[in-house]
Amino acid sequence: MALTREDAEKILADNFAPWVLDLGLTVEETGARHAVLRLPWSDALARDGGGISGQALMAAADTATVIAVACARGAYGPMTTVQQSTTFQRPVTGADVLLDARVTKLGRRMAFADITMTADGADEPAAHASTVYALLG
Repeated sequence: MALTREDAEKILADNFAPWVLDLGLTVEETGARHAVLRLPWSDALARDGGGISGQALMAAADTATVIAVACARGAYGPMTTVQQSTTFQRPVTGADVLLDARVTKLGRRMAFADITMTADGADEPAAHASTVYALLG
């Protein structure tokens, strides 16, 4: 059973470090094996040149994976990042970023996901991440 947006928002609020919560992520959509989160634009997240920093995008992708895996499992459980690989394809300036996290394989001990990061209103992705998680409980 997929989690509701409200369930996912509660997982976000209850299980992440304060600095992650400071990113302002919100859950836009949940499904059986995916979640879409919004990273709001903030000058505080911009790097030299005005584009959103890669570190902020990577933290948001990592967080989106947790929510997507929880959706796929039907509940939150302890997990940890084993691997994350991110490619940056174009800068995001002055726009929110939508993170579409999709679980590609869910096993008993491991989960794999792909995350597409697109500036709100854009047609082409700004970044893409692949993650591997160990499921601890």
